[in-house]
Amino acid sequence: MSRIEKKFQELKGKSAFIGYITAGDPTIEKTKELVIAMEKGGCDIVELGIPYSDPVADGPVIQAAAQRALDNGTTVDKIFEEVEKIRKDSQVPLVFLVYYNTIYSRGVENFVKECSKNGVDGLIIPDLPVEEREEILPYIKKYNVDLIPLVAPNSEERIPKIIENGGGFVYCISSFGVTGTREEFDSSIGNYLEKVRKSSHLPLAVGFGISTREDVETFEKLADGVIVGSALVKVVEKNNGDFVELEKKVKELCGK
Repeated sequence: MSRIEKKFQELKGKSAFIGYITAGDPTIEKTKELVIAMEKGGCDIVELGIPYSDPVADGPVIQAAAQRALDNGTTVDKIFEEVEKIRKDSQVPLVFLVYYNTIYSRGVENFVKECSKNGVDGLIIPDLPVEEREEILPYIKKYNVDLIPLVAPNSEERIPKIIENGGGFVYCISSFGVTGTREEFDSSIGNYLEKVRKSSHLPLAVGFGISTREDVETFEKLADGVIVGSALVKVVEKNNGDFVELEKKVKELCGK
């Protein structure tokens, strides 16, 4: 049983809080203490973004974080080293949000193998179409790393195909566009999540635009997990990676 699956079982129907930060922002040396702070604050699962020069799914806040990380010399090697350090002090489920070119340039099997070896539990690959998964799927299975599927409100009849061979949870994008905060959400989101639920045995987690305790409460009632990214990345930027402030923000969003 993976750490992700185990975590959802431990929660016994309570919604998981999933927090995102960009690895290497503000420095790679601070990434470990930020992850530990997120866990202490109440994160059930931590999503680490691997910085990439052309992050098509990300809004301006996360794009800027990726650029800061790249500018200060963050590399995939350094991120794996940091994950290894995290694993000495924490068993919080860790998920990479990673663009496929990063995986491909390192060697697909090699990348997945390194994830497994260093304690990365799942991969979210926003630019990998379902039709092009064949290259990575054998290694996902071989090394027991969850490939977390992404569905959107316009996925419609493609939902069963997208979810097929997925693991961990289904990442349900709350709205069209890129990551960032939203003023409001489409009222039909409940119907959309119900369609996804009918097609999947996996837990559903909702992300994109969730930034306040009120947002979190809304989606806790509809989904098995709630994902917050840009709101946490803003706190990291504003406080130059102060882990105390990040822990406080996570607690606030979790209602602790």
